[in-house]
Amino acid sequence: MDWLRACGDVPSVLVTVAAVKGSAPREPGAKMLVRAHDFDDTIGGGHLEHRALEIARTMLQLGEARRFERFALGPSLGQCCGGVAWLAFERVDAAQVEILRARRNVDTWRLVALDGAFEWALFDDAALLAGTPAAPAFERALYARVLDGEGARRWLLDPVLAPRAHLMLFGAGHVGAAIVRALAELPCRVTWVDERDVMFPASIPSNVRIEATDTPEALVEHAASGTSFLVMTHSHALDLRLCHAILARPAYQATPDWFGLIGSSTKRSQFEARLRERGIDDARLANMVCPIGLPDIAGKAPAVIAASSVAQLLAVWEAAGHTAYHPEPQPEFL
Repeated sequence: MDWLRACGDVPSVLVTVAAVKGSAPREPGAKMLVRAHDFDDTIGGGHLEHRALEIARTMLQLGEARRFERFALGPSLGQCCGGVAWLAFERVDAAQVEILRARRNVDTWRLVALDGAFEWALFDDAALLAGTPAAPAFERALYARVLDGEGARRWLLDPVLAPRAHLMLFGAGHVGAAIVRALAELPCRVTWVDERDVMFPASIPSNVRIEATDTPEALVEHAASGTSFLVMTHSHALDLRLCHAILARPAYQATPDWFGLIGSSTKRSQFEARLRERGIDDARLANMVCPIGLPDIAGKAPAVIAASSVAQLLAVWEAAGHTAYHPEPQPEFL
């Protein structure tokens, strides 16, 4: 969804890695949004990206709507990947962007014609939402690919998926704020919780929702299965209440929760003793991650703790399939 946040009123071209064969710097679905004088994101850097920028800016100058190009990532481009990448170039359509932004928390599939008349269509999980009805039938996959349509036309299938990963972050102190900043450009949703409304910054990332509440345990109780929890409030007493609420959630859910508590090994030992007194068994306590972060990173600065904790979360989310790329058989046109 990053390219949707970057879209503005300035004419731009969306470059998508439509397919790859062999080794390539980015996977199908990777994107770059190109304007006349700048761009957002990357399709892997190097000469491939340089050529993509040239082509996209030429399209803007000439008023072209679309291109579909093949690039051999060998000696001709001076890259050592050795594979082949197919890039789809399309002039960004304001009507399409408006619909996709309104559906940011709902899965949507884009189909964009790669040859023939320039057409596009948007689908939900059941039917056509907007655009041409001439788009081919397709399986609602979680990865980008190229489809064959009628008349030997090719179409880019590009999922625009709602974020799968959801973090409920308790605490708006220095570390909490650093974690929110680190997650701003990542494919996740964050519910940021603190009872002190004045602690939240005036501007927050678009993937963050603020909850200023005196009863944060209620948010824990009603959180969906598979939510990730990070507890780092200003109060050990509140931390303990939240730990109990999280560990008292049903043990067997369709998607297990992940739970991290900021603190030292000493804090963990103290909390374990108090939580046992409140009826939490050892099997549940074993699921509490404390200290948080990668074990080989010992720095205590808020930005360091945030970077380490976010890396840990990304590993958890990828293992759960929330952010992982799902490979597929190569399309026939390869």
